[in-house]
Order: sequence, then C-alpha cells, then structure tokens
Amino acid sequence: MSKVGFLEFKYNLSKTMFLRKPTQMFSSRDREFSSLLPAYMPIMDEMKQVFDQIDSDKDGKISQEDYKDLLRAIRKENEIKLVPKIFKAVDLDGDGFINFKDFVKLHNRAGGVKTTDIHCAFRTIDSDENGKIGAKEVFELLKRLGEKCSLEDCQKMVTAVDADGDGVIDMDDFMTMMTGTMKPSQANC
Repeated sequence: MSKVGFLEFKYNLSKTMFLRKPTQMFSSRDREFSSLLPAYMPIMDEMKQVFDQIDSDKDGKISQEDYKDLLRAIRKENEIKLVPKIFKAVDLDGDGFINFKDFVKLHNRAGGVKTTDIHCAFRTIDSDENGKIGAKEVFELLKRLGEKCSLEDCQKMVTAVDADGDGVIDMDDFMTMMTGTMKPSQANC
C-alpha cells in the first residue's frame, strides 16, 4: 500500500492519545461524564508498537524529550511544561524514564482508552474542525510525526477506513478503526 501501512497509520494516530492524563486532555464537562462512557483495553502487541514508535532512540524507554517531541508533533506545545509532573506520576521505578512496564500500568490504572480519549484524538487530527479527517490532514499529521508518505498514500489510508465512501474519515469511521482490535474494559461489563 505505502511506506506507512494501515496498521502503522493507526499506531501513529494512537500516539495522539496515549500517555496523556485525562485531567490534561478534557474539559471538566468531559471528565464529569467520562466514567459513563465505554473504555477499551488496547491489545498488548498494539501497545508495544505504539510505545516503540514514541521511543525515538529505541532504547526501551521513553524520555521526557521523546514525550516533548510527541507533544510538539501533535501541536500540544502548551502541555510541555507538564512533562516533569507527568513523568513523576508515571515513572514507577524513579529512573526518570517511562519503560514499557510503566506504560502498561498507566493504561491499566486509567481503565483503558476511554471514548473521550478517542474523541480528543479525532479533534486533534481534524485541524480544520469540520468533523471529518481528510487525506491532507492525515498527511500533515504523519509528516509532523516524522513519517514519510505521499498525499496519495494518505488518500489510500483514508479510503481503507472510510466505511460510507464519502472520501473522509468521520467520527464513526474513526471510532471503528481505533477500537476494532481493542477489547472492552472489564470496568464496562
């Protein structure tokens, strides 16, 4: 399909929502209702692939610089000042890094990926705020994340996700893509 395959596309989109604390992602109204919304537990292999993509120097741990680079790529520079606090809360062994064990515990402690996490990620990618993600927005996101692909490749990715054939990814398409391989959290059963 392209240099960035469909699954890699999904993992790159996942970067926009992983490692972010709910209190930093949502309005007070979102947090008020977040416990009522479904949550999904990512499959361990997917979590490892997301972790490995965030770990830019491939040393098996996410540094504060790795995390800051991710925030810059998804245009959340205003959250960079919170990185030391986030690491203090997530870094369980106190070595200054987030290893895969810390990463998994964070997601388990948070109860999985909430529907509001996925909505927030969608809004982050939907740069023109029209409620749809087009190939150009995917292209821009992947470029910011350091991926090399063409606009044509991005159109193919959008087409692969676009269930209703309108040429864009709407919230329903995005939700299906992001949760299709996840299992519902036990908290929701």
